[in-house]
Amino acid sequence: MNRTASHLFVALVVVHLLLSASGAVADGIVVDKIYHPYVEHMEQELEWRMVWQDSQPGRDDREQLQRFAYGRAFGERWFGEAYIVTEQSANNSQEVKSVELEVLHQLTEQGEYWADWGVVVELEKYIGADIWELGTGVLVEKELGQWSVTGNLMVSQEWGSDIKDELESRLGLQARYRYSRRFEPALEFHSGEDTRALGPAMMGAINLGIRRNLRWQLGLLFGLDHASPNQTVRAGVEYEF
Repeated sequence: MNRTASHLFVALVVVHLLLSASGAVADGIVVDKIYHPYVEHMEQELEWRMVWQDSQPGRDDREQLQRFAYGRAFGERWFGEAYIVTEQSANNSQEVKSVELEVLHQLTEQGEYWADWGVVVELEKYIGADIWELGTGVLVEKELGQWSVTGNLMVSQEWGSDIKDELESRLGLQARYRYSRRFEPALEFHSGEDTRALGPAMMGAINLGIRRNLRWQLGLLFGLDHASPNQTVRAGVEYEF
C-alpha cells in the first residue's frame, strides 16, 4: 500500500506539472488549508475557514471564500464532511456559491511506514448553475524530529452545461514546527494553474475538555509571479467533539 500511494503521488505531481505548463487558467482560489492524512475515531467537527486574496489579473479584487461545515468520523479510517461555500468580492456581496461533500480515508497507521498516507475525494455542486466539480488527491505526511512535512496534491474535473469541461490541479506543501500544542509555526507553498504563493502560517489547538478541542490556523501567502495574487490570507477554526 505504501508503494502504491507513493506511485500515485508521483503520478499526480506529473499531472500537476503538465497542467501548469499548459498555461490553463483555473477558475477557483488555489490557496486552501493543508489536510493531514489522519482520522480520529468517533470525532465530530464544526468548521469555519476563509481564504481572502487581493488583486490578481483577470479576477475581482479582494475576493473571499468562506466554508461552513459539519463532519464526523465513520469508523477508524473514514471521515466525511459537508460544506456550504460562500463567495464575495469588491464588486459582489456575499452569496452562497456551492455545496460540497468530502470524504477522507486514512490509508496507513501513523508511523507504520516512512511516511503516513491518505486520500481525499471532493464533490462540489454550484448553486444556480449547471456546474459540477469532482476532485481526488493524495495526502502525505512525514515527521522529522520536531518537524512535520505535509503534502497535498489534488486533481479535479469540472463539467456541466454552464462551464467548459476542464482538468485542474493544485499542490500544497507545509513544513510545520511542533513547538507546543497551542502554537506551531509553519512555512507553506501553494501552486495551481494561476497561482504560485509562499509564506508563513501558524496553528494550534486548545483543549476544552475530554475529547473537545478548538483548533485554529492562520496563514499569509505572497505571490511569486505576476499572475499570482499579491497577498492571500487564509484562516480557520475547528471545534472537535
